[in-house]
Amino acid sequence: MSARAGIVVTGTEILGGRVQDRNGPWMAERLREMGVETAHIVVVGDRPEDMTSSLRFLAEEGVGLICTSGGLGPTADDMTAAVVADFQGRQMYLDEALEAEIAEILKPLLKRWPTLDHDAVRESNRKQAIVPTGATILAPVGTAPGLVVPPTQAQQPTVVVLPGPPSELQRMWQSAVATDAFRAAIVGATEYRQEMIRLFGVPESELAATLRAIGDEGVDLNQIEVTTCMRRGELEIVSRYEPEDKAIYAALEAGLRSHHGLALFSDDGSTIDEQVAALLLSSPERSGQAPHTIAVAESCTAGLLSARLTEIPGASAYVLGGLIVYSNAAKIALAGVEPSLLESHGAVSVEVAVALAQGAISRLNAEIGVGITGIAGPGGATPTRPVGRICLCVAQRDGGQVVRVIDMPGDRGTIRDRSTTVAMHMIRRLLTGEVDAWDSAGVDSSDAPNR
Repeated sequence: MSARAGIVVTGTEILGGRVQDRNGPWMAERLREMGVETAHIVVVGDRPEDMTSSLRFLAEEGVGLICTSGGLGPTADDMTAAVVADFQGRQMYLDEALEAEIAEILKPLLKRWPTLDHDAVRESNRKQAIVPTGATILAPVGTAPGLVVPPTQAQQPTVVVLPGPPSELQRMWQSAVATDAFRAAIVGATEYRQEMIRLFGVPESELAATLRAIGDEGVDLNQIEVTTCMRRGELEIVSRYEPEDKAIYAALEAGLRSHHGLALFSDDGSTIDEQVAALLLSSPERSGQAPHTIAVAESCTAGLLSARLTEIPGASAYVLGGLIVYSNAAKIALAGVEPSLLESHGAVSVEVAVALAQGAISRLNAEIGVGITGIAGPGGATPTRPVGRICLCVAQRDGGQVVRVIDMPGDRGTIRDRSTTVAMHMIRRLLTGEVDAWDSAGVDSSDAPNR
C-alpha cells in the first residue's frame, strides 16, 4: 500500500473565512512530490476537542503521517502541541535549551520596544518551549518551534506540528522531512506523475461525455486519477498516475485531442497568459527581432485586460498601454471611434469593437490592438443587447483580425473576468494562425464560451 497522509489546519480565523488557508494545499503538493497521497485536509477551530477528533479521524483512516499547521503561538488559544502530546500518549516538559533559544530570538524585539513588559513577554513565550517528550524539535523560524512527534503505539501515525504563518511553515518543511520519524512514516511512498491539460470553451458536461467515450474506446481510466475544474471559462484536467500507467495517460491525452481539436490549447499545464506572453516576446518568425507590441481599448471590463497583460512577467517589453473608454465621448476622443459608427450601430457592437482595436493600434502605435465593448451590468441592457453581451476584436496593423460576440451569464465580476479570458485566447489564436469558424462575429449564447 502506498503511503498516505492527512493534514489538519487549525485556526478559528481560517474556519470562519477571515483568513484563507494556504498551508493545507501547499503541504499536500509537497507530499505528492514525495509520492505520498493526501487522504484528507481537515480545518478545525482552536478548540482542543475538535483538534483531537480530527486527529482520531485521520488515524482511523489509516494514514501513517499527519501534518498540522497553526496553534504554536504564545497565547492561550495556541494548544496544538499539548493536544498532539495527549493524542500520542506523551507528557509535556519544559525544554530549557529551547527556552533559551526563544529568549535570544526575542531580544531584538524587546530592545526595539523598551516599554513592553519584558517578564510578561518571556513568560508567554516560555509556553512555546513546553513540548512533548520524545519529540524531535525543529528550530524556530519565528519564535515557534516545530515538532515531529512519533507514536507510542503500533499503527498510530507520526504527527508533524508546524507553525501557522506560511513563510515559517515552508522554511521549516525540509527540516521536518529530514527527520527519521517522518521518513519512517512514509516508507511506502511511490512515484506520482501529474499532468495538466487545459481546454477552452468546452463545458464540463461535454467533457464528461468525452471521458465516457474514451473509456468506451478501451482506455481504462480507472487506473489513473482524473479531476476537472472550471476556472475563468477554461477547463483544467489534472491527471495523476504512477509511471507504469503512462500509456493510459497518453491514450487519454490523444482522446482529448481527437475529440476537442483546437479547444485543447495546453498539454503541459501552461496558462493562456504564459502562452500569450511567449508569443508576443518570442514568436518563431520574429527570431532576433523586437517583441510584438500590443495595446487595448476597453469598455465594460474596467481596464482588467490591460491589467492582466501587464501582470505577465516581461510585459513592459510589449504592452504599450490601455484606454478605458466607457462613454461615447471617450470612445471618440481617446480611441478615435467615428461618431457615425456609434449612431448607426450602437456602442455595443462588432463595428465599435473593431474601431476600438484599430484605435488602440493607431493612438498607441501598436502592432496589435484589442477592442472590448459590452454590458457587464446591471443597467443599460435592452432585449437585443442583454447584460453579458460582449463584443471583442483583436486586430493586427497589417489587417488580420479576429472578432467575436458572446453572451455571458453571471454577475459583473464574472462577466468582466471571463471577457478577458476570451480576449487572451483570441490574441493567441491570431498570433498562432489557429483560426476557424469560432473566429466569427456570430453570437454565442451558451453557458461557456465556444472555442
